[in-house]
Amino acid sequence: MDYSTLASEESLLITIKSLKAHGIDAVVVDNRDSARETVLAMIPKGSEVMTMSSTTLEEVGLTEALNESGDFDSVKKKLGNMKRETQGREMQQIGAAPEWAVGSAHAVTEDGSVLIASNTGSQLPAYTYGADHVIWVVGAQKIVKNVDGGIKRIYDYVLPKESERVKEAYGMPESFVSKLLIINKEVRPGRLMMVLVKEALGF
Repeated sequence: MDYSTLASEESLLITIKSLKAHGIDAVVVDNRDSARETVLAMIPKGSEVMTMSSTTLEEVGLTEALNESGDFDSVKKKLGNMKRETQGREMQQIGAAPEWAVGSAHAVTEDGSVLIASNTGSQLPAYTYGADHVIWVVGAQKIVKNVDGGIKRIYDYVLPKESERVKEAYGMPESFVSKLLIINKEVRPGRLMMVLVKEALGF
């Protein structure tokens, strides 16, 4: 199966409808520039923002825009100035409950679920409960039929790609699906937002 192919217009519409029915707000934009502008328009200037490690955010330009522009209170920059040896517990607390968390997902299902795989799990507390607001930017190639299809996508496609990335970036032999988050519904209205992009972004 080609996991890099963009979803059809019909699939996008079905997915958006299902996400909204599950308490996850969702919009579709045409390209990465529109995605960046859409996200920046959602977050009030001066807000506390945590950008999760994400190839998609890098490609869209949001990692730089949110952390380097000076328009937002960057949690990433704050963490970068702290020492894990002496402030590890405080760093965990700060990262787990930011005002805004911005990242991506590895699979989105037509019936309204969101799947996120992680090696360390560092982004998951904010996504599940800790952050007041969560925005995911997701390329339309990540849409699958159901949770089974999403899990298959993660193991067959995402994991090998991520293993290649960490080997090159960090010298690690491989990555792992150490933790797998599946969000089926959000009970706090307006907390979760997905921006689906009609471009192949990330993996």
